[in-house]
Amino acid sequence: MTATLSADEARRIILRAQGFLGADGRRGGAPAALRRLGAVQLDTISVLARSHELVAYARLGAVGRQQVERAYWDDPAQAFEYWCHAACILPIDHWPLYSFRRRYFRARKYRWHEPPDSVDKVLDQIRESGPVTTADIGGAKNGGPWWDWSDSKIAIEWLLDTGAVVCTRRIGWRRVYDLAERAVPAHLLAEDLSDAECVTRLAGIAGRALGVATRADLVDFLRLRPAAAALLDDALLDGSAGLTPVRVSGWPDRSAGAWADPAALETEPRGRHRTTLLSPFDSLVWDRARTARVFGFTHRLEAYVPKDKRVHGYFTMPVLAGGRLVGRVDPAREGSTLVGRQVSLEPGVNLHKGARSLADALREAASWVGCDDIRVDRVDAHLAAPLRDALTR
Repeated sequence: MTATLSADEARRIILRAQGFLGADGRRGGAPAALRRLGAVQLDTISVLARSHELVAYARLGAVGRQQVERAYWDDPAQAFEYWCHAACILPIDHWPLYSFRRRYFRARKYRWHEPPDSVDKVLDQIRESGPVTTADIGGAKNGGPWWDWSDSKIAIEWLLDTGAVVCTRRIGWRRVYDLAERAVPAHLLAEDLSDAECVTRLAGIAGRALGVATRADLVDFLRLRPAAAALLDDALLDGSAGLTPVRVSGWPDRSAGAWADPAALETEPRGRHRTTLLSPFDSLVWDRARTARVFGFTHRLEAYVPKDKRVHGYFTMPVLAGGRLVGRVDPAREGSTLVGRQVSLEPGVNLHKGARSLADALREAASWVGCDDIRVDRVDAHLAAPLRDALTR
């Protein structure tokens, strides 16, 4: 018989699975957080910090930023970069699980561009000279738009996509590419999985990370193409993914049928909720449809929207408090001042309680990035006084 969860029960299971409810989410620090989440999305935008740093901070509080970096990129490799939901940091133990995607790219013989004739030359250079960045092999771009890559950049990204090379660390914001056979532990390189085995094991990882998820949520987490999504269906239906079918009352009918980590169903989620700013690329909110379903929160990254058409701001960060998304902050940093360029409270949230949550989230974020002052530039008129009072108490 399929278990039935209320929407609130599902939300709390999701928050615990994602590390925002209870003490378990903080145990083990950043390395454990990466393993729990299964994937941490990367992005080039840096406001208060890079998104992958914000993901750890949101769960752990004012964790040292070098601790976060060591959890992701260290020697020996703790993690590697590859394509999951998007470009992500993934635990190094997951290397064999993405062989289905590497095979797909090799068979397709195309990624962002067709691989150039220089692929073998670039591979030989890495083999002979050791790890390289794009600067070492001639630069990344031809001088045009972002997709106008140089042949050497196309070649090395093709080698990354198909698994000949791997990125397990960065220098600044530049990938360091090395031969997979040098950087990935031998026992992981030797593991030879079929496409079905890869998708089955990844489905279990995604399901545990999400807590409660629809099929569409799982497909989005892993960005599965139709053939791989069909393998996912098989793994869900025959039980090999290790997930339990549930029904969530209060979710839209087409989303009510879901899958849950059976271990997450055994105990009721308890503990203290985190109050924090969230990166828009955080796995709690990276899927807009899921965020709307779970939290009733409509979220859109406006960094690529023309300035005069933005509603909430350039890099608006949802504010999590009490297990709800209660507001939004578009942050910036000016010297030692954290600036809320635009701050708002969600409709229906208690004004004074919401103002205190916003203030708490702003204060902790300011402390983490080394700011000793907070300034709010734009705020809804009815929120201005309660927020000012909350920030000065």
